[in-house]
Formats: sequence, structure tokens, C-alpha cells
Amino acid sequence: MGTKTKVQLTPAQETLLITLYAKAQPDNPLFFDPMARRVLDQIDYDFERLNVPYKTVILVCQRAKKIDAVTRNFLSEHSDGVVLQLGCGLDSRFWRVDDGHVTWYDLDMTPVIELRHRFFSEDKRYCQIAASVTDLGWMDAVISSNRPVLVIAEGLLMYLSEDDVRKLILRLHETFPGCRLIADVFSRLTARSATGHPSLHRTGATLGWGIDDPRELETWAPDFRLLEEWYFTNDPDLARLRFGYRMAYKLAGAFKMVQRAHRIVYYQL
Repeated sequence: MGTKTKVQLTPAQETLLITLYAKAQPDNPLFFDPMARRVLDQIDYDFERLNVPYKTVILVCQRAKKIDAVTRNFLSEHSDGVVLQLGCGLDSRFWRVDDGHVTWYDLDMTPVIELRHRFFSEDKRYCQIAASVTDLGWMDAVISSNRPVLVIAEGLLMYLSEDDVRKLILRLHETFPGCRLIADVFSRLTARSATGHPSLHRTGATLGWGIDDPRELETWAPDFRLLEEWYFTNDPDLARLRFGYRMAYKLAGAFKMVQRAHRIVYYQL
């Protein structure tokens, strides 16, 4: 085996290793990404120190599977579509859902994109942008030519302040009018308490934004529209899980507050 790649990331950036680890577990009955496993095997890092609970592996993979499905559906409706994946980390979604036509942009901080360059190559339909998502000038690098745009914010918005989330979404609306946005979000209570999660605690990352009623975003601009609020308890593949996890999801599904602690929202902006 060749020399492994060392990682030098900030605490917030280091959380990308949690999602990479989760997607790279071949024994996960819900989702497995072989490309994630190949990348993980090339990184010089003690993944055990992240102490990722199995329930986190399940949640991360539910999220990836749902967002993959929405992306595939978007591309089936819009063969000329453009996808912007914000805070991409080491995700390989482009290769999971590529329809042969999409123009795709993956965006993350410079150290993350430099790390990605070791594993992923660009071409005329796939581009990587090194920038902070809150430095909104990066949108000038995206060539949409009035084509339909899907924006993906997976595991991102909860790390931003409410002011930064609002500025980002309003600028997306201004730059790509009518675009769609899919993101996972925390409730306000979850955002306040999730910093105690064992994996986040190990990285030192902190959380900022949460939202209770997803229709709150519809008040930010007159043409914003909530298309879907999806709960992890609605996953049709939960029957594949062990009995204890199935029962835990069934119990969680009985309480709206628990369902809304962490869910996926899909908007037309």
C-alpha cells in the first residue's frame, strides 16, 4: 500500500471525517458508498478517536440516501440541470448520481478542496470551488446559464449563524431565481444541545443555527415555497435495521418534537 494522506483540518472541517466514516461502512444495511471506503483507506487518521456511535452512522446514511434520491429525481426532471453542493467535505455524490449530463460544483474551504484534489479529478462537467460558503462571491464562479439549479447543503447549515444562513439563502434566490434547496436542519433545541455529541465533542466543532417551523423560511421572500419536510422516521428502509433500532424509530415517530429534532427540508427559492 502507498503512503497515506495526512489531514490538517480545523475542528469544523474535521467533522467531514465523521460523514466519510459513516458512508464507508460496508455492513450498514441502509447505505454503503464504495468510493467513500476507498478514500477512507487512503487517509492517515485514527478514525476510532471520533467515537462515532452506530446510530450516527445510520442517520448520516439515511440523509445521504434521501438526498441522493431527491438529486436523481431533480436530474430526471431537468436533464440540463446544475447542482451546487455546499460544504461537500469528502462526499462523492457526483459519481453516485451522475446522469451523464449534469454540471456539478462541489464547494468547501480551501484545505478541504486541496484534500479532495488527492482523490477526485475535475472535468468539463465537474468543478471544485475553494471558498467559504459565507463569502458569497463564490457564486460568481458558477455558470448556470439560466438552467435549473439544485443546491445541496448536507450537514452544513447547523454550523452557520442564523444571519449567515439568511444571507446565503437570499443570495441564492437572487443569483439563481427559482432554484431548489435541499438541506438537513436541526430544531433550535437540538442545535443548542448537539455540541455534546461524542463525535462533535472530539473535534471541538460548535453548532449555531436551528429552525422549528420550516415554513419560517417562506417569510424570507414572497416566492419561497416548502416542497417537503422529511423525517428520518419516514425512511421506507427502516425494516432492514435491527429490532432495537426499529423500535426506537417507531417510538420517535410518535412525537412531532422528536421528529423535528433533525430532519430534511426541500424548498423552491
